[in-house]
Amino acid sequence: MDDILKDLQERFPDSLQVSQDEWLTYLLVKPESVQPLMTELKDKHGFNHLANLCAVDYNEEFEVIYHLYSIPLSHRISVKTRVPRDKAQVSSLVEIYPTADWQEREAYDLMGIIFAGHPNLIRVLLPDDFVGHPLRKDFTMKG
Repeated sequence: MDDILKDLQERFPDSLQVSQDEWLTYLLVKPESVQPLMTELKDKHGFNHLANLCAVDYNEEFEVIYHLYSIPLSHRISVKTRVPRDKAQVSSLVEIYPTADWQEREAYDLMGIIFAGHPNLIRVLLPDDFVGHPLRKDFTMKG
């Protein structure tokens, strides 16, 4: 894994922060570098499976988290990016990881994050006429 991290830090010197704990390696990347980084992780370093994608609301910004696995190498890595609440957009990864399709739609539906370039970014859980995104901290319940 050290060789992979060294290569990534050389390739993305200004847009990547690496941290590790005893279980997992975390990459924090600028939103504009998500797609090229994920392409490199898949094509060059064997991270061939996007296990899941989730989003966290930190009031001023959202964090989108991708959990990747290299099945042949038995490695896992977590890639994170942060987008401002008023411009909650990141590039879609459907072309790189087809498993991102419904997961991006779910994050859009529940959090309001736009995945630019997604082929069918529509609501997946809530009715089409639902107003708002219920997992956002600024969502208000009406009763």
